[in-house]
Amino acid sequence: MPIIKPVNGKHPEIPEDCYVAENATIVGEVTMGTQCSVWFNAVIRGDVHFIKMGNKVNVQDGAVIHATYQKSPTTIGNNVSIGHNAIVHGCTIHDNVLIGMGSIVMDDCVVESNSIIAAGAVVTQNTHVEAGSIYAGVPAKKVKNISPELVSGEIDRIANNYVKYSSWFKDH
Repeated sequence: MPIIKPVNGKHPEIPEDCYVAENATIVGEVTMGTQCSVWFNAVIRGDVHFIKMGNKVNVQDGAVIHATYQKSPTTIGNNVSIGHNAIVHGCTIHDNVLIGMGSIVMDDCVVESNSIIAAGAVVTQNTHVEAGSIYAGVPAKKVKNISPELVSGEIDRIANNYVKYSSWFKDH
């Protein structure tokens, strides 16, 4: 059974069509949209501020979503993939975004729609990621614009695949 528990009277809100792995942790003021999935060893900690996730968000194995006490909540749009072991902390992620494996998005960042944060990138505090761009490196900088083919070929494909993958695990 996953750890799903209230903190200070605030309960996670998880629609029935979402998948939460047996060893995932979701606590506090977390609101998830439909068709979301939270994978093995992922942690979504809405204990110090709220975390709001849109529809079709996948939080892959070992990823951590958190916020900053009384300062920076975390808001995630629709059709977002948060890669294995990524950290998303006190920031705003718009729709149709891929947060690469092992990357870190820090407090008060804004990642606009149709963007990719490359694997291993560190998006430092207060960075504004332009819509339709790829950011990579440490600290992360814009490396190029995204083609419409990349949006559908990677961002949409991964989000849709995770809806499919989660169906393999439900009710088993």
